Amino acid sequence: MKERQISFSAKNHDLDNNDNFSPDGKFLCYDTRGTVYNDNLANCKSIEKIEISSGEETVLWEPESVTGEEAAPGVAAVSWHPSKDKVIFIHGPLLEEVEERGYYGIRNRAGVEVSADGKGTVTKVDLRDVSTNRPTIPGAQRGGTHRHEYTRNGNRIGFTYDDYIQQNINRTIGYMESHEAAPEGYSHYFAVLLKPIEKGKSKAGEIEKAYGDSWVGADGNMRAFIGEVRAKNGVDYDTALFVAEIPSETDITTAFSGNNLEYPTPPEGIKIRRLTHHSAVGGIVRGSFDGKHIVYLSRDKNGIMQIAVIPSDGSDISADKSKHPIQLTNFKTDASCVRWHPSNKWIFSLVEGNVMATSVDKKITIQLTDDKKERDKLVVSPDANALAYTIKVAHIEAKKRFLQLFVLKLDWNKINEKL
Repeated sequence: MKERQISFSAKNHDLDNNDNFSPDGKFLCYDTRGTVYNDNLANCKSIEKIEISSGEETVLWEPESVTGEEAAPGVAAVSWHPSKDKVIFIHGPLLEEVEERGYYGIRNRAGVEVSADGKGTVTKVDLRDVSTNRPTIPGAQRGGTHRHEYTRNGNRIGFTYDDYIQQNINRTIGYMESHEAAPEGYSHYFAVLLKPIEKGKSKAGEIEKAYGDSWVGADGNMRAFIGEVRAKNGVDYDTALFVAEIPSETDITTAFSGNNLEYPTPPEGIKIRRLTHHSAVGGIVRGSFDGKHIVYLSRDKNGIMQIAVIPSDGSDISADKSKHPIQLTNFKTDASCVRWHPSNKWIFSLVEGNVMATSVDKKITIQLTDDKKERDKLVVSPDANALAYTIKVAHIEAKKRFLQLFVLKLDWNKINEKL
């Protein structure tokens, strides 16, 4: 496979394992975290794009900022809309808001869209409302949304969420929809998909934290996630794969946005299903494009993270064996960054810095690179003929290593020959 470095400037180019390719596959969006002061998102300065063919970089959003242990506004974790020329990312308080809101933090951020044409046209997505002397504004969040992910049809946005008012409840997941009832000045209505049990107070099988989430299928009817659940012994915790079912007809305005004493609750009709019970799940789980399967990382008997796939309506305790998960790999070291090929027949991953392509049907893995470079944040182009990722590269003039972007052109004739 032919690998090509496309960025060279003295800054970090971080993909954050999101949906970074433009719909036409000609550009990648990224943030510049870690370029200044430290790797905290608070010190990330800009959202940018790069043209893959030329390497030309364009700043899409770069607000006035302050650097340090207490920094703002923090703009990062960018994803491209699946069909429109715009991107979404997290945004902390503007400098003029710091006196009232405080500096950037996981409970002090929201989603912002900006046009990808370089003109800086901004849309505020979700309202942050942390007032404690009245109920939360309907459709607003009360802390911080993060890792925003559009559905493939663009109708819903999924995210992780950290509440500011009730910090005794851990991270959870949620979704947003464009809605006429959205708070004034904002495009989307916010809702959690799960209210976790208060930290340390769960019973066996109850979820205290939800994360590692991603859409399953194109329409936003399922969001898979990792749940941290109390183990059967009532003391320890397990990590398991879950799915939140969100029917198309769900009325998001039936969600409760909360108040100073009560945590937000999901809209009517949301169902949570547990899919795994017998293994530790990690990474970011990924739904297949057709919505029929979910890929995730699962520890084998040696404690190594392997690639596993389960039907999206499956369970490892189902009487129907066809609904059980299947371990696809037997790597000697942990896999990471699992991503689907749009055909649903291949899964890409990174192992010891090398790119792997695993056939779902034949359970055979083809190694696409063999040099153990520090590849990370793997993403797949819309036509699946190229992969992109980051590698730390020394910059001679700056005397520092920066995350640079690389693209691997896939030769499917060669890949299929090895099956």
